[in-house]
Amino acid sequence: MSLFLGLDCSTQSLSATLIDFDLKQIVYEASLNFDQYFPHYHTKNGSLKMDNPLVVHSPPLMWVESLDRIFQKMKEDHIEISNILAIGGTAQQHGSVYLKQQAARALINLNPSVSLKDSLQGIFSRPTAPIWMDSSTSTECEEIKQALKQSIIEITGSDIFERFTGPQIRKFHKEEEKAYHETHCIALISSFMASLLAGKIAPIDYADGSGMSLMDIRKKKWDSSLLQATAPDLEKKLPTLAPSCKVIGEISSYFVNKYSANPHTKVLVWSGDNPSSSIGLGMVKEGKAAISLGTSDTFFTSLKKFHIDPRGEGHLFLSPTGDYMPLICYKNGSLAREKLRAMYHLTWDELNESLQKAPIGNNGSIMLPYFEPEIVPRVKKNKVHRFHLNPSDIPANCRALIEAQMLSMKVHSKWINLECNEIYATGGASKNAIILQIMADVFQCPVFRTSSEQNAALGASLCAVYGRFLFLGKKISWEETIAGLTDPVAESVVKPTLGSKEIYNELIKSYESFEQKILREN
Repeated sequence: MSLFLGLDCSTQSLSATLIDFDLKQIVYEASLNFDQYFPHYHTKNGSLKMDNPLVVHSPPLMWVESLDRIFQKMKEDHIEISNILAIGGTAQQHGSVYLKQQAARALINLNPSVSLKDSLQGIFSRPTAPIWMDSSTSTECEEIKQALKQSIIEITGSDIFERFTGPQIRKFHKEEEKAYHETHCIALISSFMASLLAGKIAPIDYADGSGMSLMDIRKKKWDSSLLQATAPDLEKKLPTLAPSCKVIGEISSYFVNKYSANPHTKVLVWSGDNPSSSIGLGMVKEGKAAISLGTSDTFFTSLKKFHIDPRGEGHLFLSPTGDYMPLICYKNGSLAREKLRAMYHLTWDELNESLQKAPIGNNGSIMLPYFEPEIVPRVKKNKVHRFHLNPSDIPANCRALIEAQMLSMKVHSKWINLECNEIYATGGASKNAIILQIMADVFQCPVFRTSSEQNAALGASLCAVYGRFLFLGKKISWEETIAGLTDPVAESVVKPTLGSKEIYNELIKSYESFEQKILREN
């Protein structure tokens, strides 16, 4: 038995995936929905309702309590926690947690007779944590860019976005200067969760650190010009940076005494959910892309060489493998699909039936589905635009939405210059065969559905395998690490429909033309 645990602290839940590396099997999966299990925090979909709709925060104590609860659940489910060799983890990207000086001491002195929540409730200099859905920092983004002498994209691999950690820190300093100066450590959600497991302040890994607008992505160091442009004394407040998959120590005695964890269980630095998902999807070499159809839709792949989006829409992060990970993120993912379904009072089955009634290419009808302000392309005003599309035609509108989401990904991923041989689809909507068929037709390559619904947690467990091998001085390749554990669902391949290539080659021209028209008007 060779057990490795991966934990994923996402927007809406904390999930666990346990693998037996010798058997090449996932032996246990569990997930705790924050709204359901911890209603006393009053979250909706994992976040808090704020007075300003652009502000989106979550309570860090909720994540603390969920870590206790997931270990309790594993114990109740008769998992031999003492047999776990190493634990990796991942969390929603960009979110930040603000800790007082006493936090380090509190982590060291955790008492197993007292819950994590009760032991740590006084360590926060800021009671809530801004998360990736927050878009309230437009002013701070501009201030940081104006203070720099060179393009931020050349330093970090990405333009600066409202949800990124840097502008969030700047806003905190401007609005709550006293609390900022009382802050001893600013952690990412990933490094904060790793700190709980290790019983000490954990480093930030390169992959998650590359999404903060603070790190030089090529040097893998905090960039002094960005730190100075963001907030005073910032470097003193940031944890160190570390390679992904690095062992940072052994598990805290709290988990040993309370849940019978092995005192020699290794804890790894945690990463971001998208970088970890890339491992869970087996993306350890070029040629494969992934599309995650979740709360937000994302398109990501792997590159060996540094290559940035000249328009600044896409991101370039680091992958746990050490390669680069181009990524495009859309706000109008499942959010738009759900709003369209509700608009026409459809069940999901009825929406699928409507999708099938409209032909491939939708007779040239196009929608730009900006139900919410969009990230790619940058659209600040929410409005649904229709071209040659009657709002009363339900099948055409349903098809127009899905085609628009896929066409946009194809258009806005051109900068990557990648010959895509296959796509792995994941996320809730990846179970929908009709959506996957549209994906295959637009991209003109086979689409596979993944076997695990917890790709980020699976990726974290595989990083735990890789990291422990390195720690022990043993050689293992990434191909050996993922073998047998990231294979797609058997017979799940969806191939392009004959004749769809010509149809979408024409439709994509119209789509680009209409998109440019709306961007000029805005």
